[in-house]
Amino acid sequence: MGMQRHFSIVLVSLLLGSVCGCEGKVVSPNVTTSIGTEYTPVTIKNCGLNITYKQPPKRAVTMTQSATEVMLALGLEKYMVGTAYLDNPILPEYEQAYRKIPVLAAKYPSREVFLGVEPDFVFTTEDSAFDNQTLGARTELLKLGINSYLLPIECEKPELRPDRVTMDNLYQEILDIGRIFGVEERAQTLIKELRSQLQITQAKLGKITTKKRIFWYDSENPPLTVSNWGMPNHIIDLAGGENIFKDIQKKQAWVTVNWEDVINRQPDVIVLIDASWSSAEEKRRLLKSNPAYAKLKAVQEDKFIILGFSYTMPGIRNIEGVRKLAEALYPEKFKQ
Repeated sequence: MGMQRHFSIVLVSLLLGSVCGCEGKVVSPNVTTSIGTEYTPVTIKNCGLNITYKQPPKRAVTMTQSATEVMLALGLEKYMVGTAYLDNPILPEYEQAYRKIPVLAAKYPSREVFLGVEPDFVFTTEDSAFDNQTLGARTELLKLGINSYLLPIECEKPELRPDRVTMDNLYQEILDIGRIFGVEERAQTLIKELRSQLQITQAKLGKITTKKRIFWYDSENPPLTVSNWGMPNHIIDLAGGENIFKDIQKKQAWVTVNWEDVINRQPDVIVLIDASWSSAEEKRRLLKSNPAYAKLKAVQEDKFIILGFSYTMPGIRNIEGVRKLAEALYPEKFKQ
């Protein structure tokens, strides 16, 4: 995900997954103990800032869904006083814990609302959370006694971002949060489980001799897609696909292209990213209704795959995102 039938089946099954609660489940460590009982101070170097934690945060706020789900997967919901910005429904296994955490805003909260919950830590996977129009610079928050963690591949300065983005960046993120909260063992357990799930997918996928060429359609017009750098491109690679815009080499995951280039490159498959702010159905309607896009064979043959945006942002869903994409591209390899 003949091919047209398979793509239709995959499309329906992916849509049903959100109804039946059958999203890919990450097995979280079974934790019952409290954090901080034997806390060892730790210094985390993060996007140019060295922050020393003498005790674990007690009033954390997450500003993006992927950050929220990492915290929940580590069993840290009791130490969260706020969260914000869902792209897709929260994973079913975390719904109960999530409901106990105050939602500060549908997107980013105002600085006043954020400071109103008296946070001592903020965790985000988007550097835009630290714009002057939102929370403000991390250095300014430090002066207020608020520590922060920004996903390293989202460092404000491109030179501080890694040269390549792989699952190792995800594992490091989980480990860093585990160390900050004094639950490194939980983090290691979670990482081990994620590695195991990826190995299972890779074993089923096997060697792909002819890779399906993918146009990753993130948002509408002009189309936003992915470069050869970033987690989405890595997910495509691991799923046995080929990004038709892999020649765009920038240290940023998302790039704007034009429809002429998309048509000229003739992808085999179009991945429609589904998010609260840009639904997959909206993008599908645009492609099907515009005569110019009928030149795309993938549009003519309805070769669409729907993938939730939250599966593409660095977080615990990435491993399941690889499986979902691989299974949709090569369903014959995943038949039991």
